[in-house]
Formats: sequence, C-alpha cells, structure tokens
Amino acid sequence: MTDYIFKSLLGVCIRDFISQKRALGYPYQSSARILYHFDLLVAEKFPGESTITQEMGSTWIHSKPGEHPNGLLRRVTPVRQLGKYMKGLGYNVYVIPGHIPDRQVKYEAHIYTTAELKAFLKAIDHCPPSPFSPTRRYVMPVIFRMLFCCGLRSSEARLLKKEDVNLETGKISVRESKGWKARIVFMSEDLQKVCREYDSIMESILPGRQAFFSNKDGTCYNKSVIDCWFHEFWDKLPEARAVTGNPARVHDFRYPYINKIRTFSKTA
Repeated sequence: MTDYIFKSLLGVCIRDFISQKRALGYPYQSSARILYHFDLLVAEKFPGESTITQEMGSTWIHSKPGEHPNGLLRRVTPVRQLGKYMKGLGYNVYVIPGHIPDRQVKYEAHIYTTAELKAFLKAIDHCPPSPFSPTRRYVMPVIFRMLFCCGLRSSEARLLKKEDVNLETGKISVRESKGWKARIVFMSEDLQKVCREYDSIMESILPGRQAFFSNKDGTCYNKSVIDCWFHEFWDKLPEARAVTGNPARVHDFRYPYINKIRTFSKTA
C-alpha cells in the first residue's frame, strides 16, 4: 500500500482517517489516492485552513469541468467521509451533502456476441512482443479469459498473487474485492490448462515472481493498463465499429458469469 505524504493542514486528519479505515480491514487504496489529490488542492488553494470549508468543498467538486457523474461520485465520496470523520472529532467542518452528484448513471452492459469474443481473443492472442512490457504478450490472453470465464473485476484479476491461484484445483482466492469482501471462484479445466501453460512460461522468465499477472518487475500492473490493452485491440476490430448503444467495456466481460450465478441462485 502507498503511504502518501500530505502537505496541507488537513494532513494529520487525512492520515489518521486512512489508518482507521485500514485498521477496520479496508484496503482504502483508491480512496487514499483521491484524498492525496484533495490534500494537494487544499495545500495549494487553502494553505491556512485546518478544516474543510464550504468553499473548499465547492472547489473540489468543480475542479474537473464536464466530469461524468460517476467520476464525480468517486471523487466526492472519500472527502465526504473525511468530513464526517472530522465532525465526529469535534471539528467545525463542512460535509459535502449526499445529493452531490444528483444521481449516478447506470450503464447498460454490453453483452458480447460469440463472434465479438472470438475476434477479440484472436487479436490479443497475436499480441506482438514489446521491449517496454515483455510479459504483456503472455499476460493479456490469459487475464481476459479469466475475466470472462470467472466473472472477476479487472482490479481483482490484476491484484492476484501467485498463491491466490491454485493451478491443481482451479481455486482462485479473491482477496481484494469490492467492499473488501473476499470470495472464492473456480476455473474450468480448460482455463486451468491455459493458466498452467502461462505460469510455466512466466516462471522461466521471472522465477519467484509475486504477482500472478506480473509486469517485468514481477509485481502487479497499474490500474489503467487493462483498459488500455482492451481499447488497443478492441477498437480496431470491425465488430467493435458495428456495436450500437453503450460502448463495450472491460467490465462487461463479467456479466454473463454474474447472470449465471443469479439464475442459479433463483432456481436453487
């Protein structure tokens, strides 16, 4: 986990708030990064303030003109939580109201057709070597198959450690899940075979690596890389240009799996 250095007069409260969240078992990584950027804004524009003011909150809310409501919600929520934490400590603090933003936009998932999946997998299976990322040609075909077959979120797959993936039983232990709720999923035999072949290649390149899907340093890729890979290959496909409605996303790979689970739960 990244330990940020805070520069504003709110820094002590922010640090203690993050420590409290992590002590309760939450990873609080993306929210900590948001609070770090909030701290930078406060240090620059409100250097003498030791509490959150309404002007400060308004400046943070409007710091990204034209931002999607979902992005604004992600940025506002940790600052709102920080305000509630400081209020509980007795600070005279402005808490960003819960109606900001007015509403979260719900996406209609794109359900990939068989032809679209075949075209995308064929494209990533022929990923050319890269001198800047020598492992990606091996990681990419496997991680996208795992997203689709196991219903993982991209962050869950990206953060898997080697010991989280049992190549003999097919058991995947998802530790860093949404809401910090761990769960277990199982791979099909076909996916197990793919993962064993992949792991053998990676061990020859990076013996003793920590991450299952590792970069050249043996650690996890950064959070934006899977989306970048997806668009690098998907956007060039004729099948992608034929899609109508909401554009396809990486997150949509997990919907067929989730729908199967929901259907089973209703009939069990």
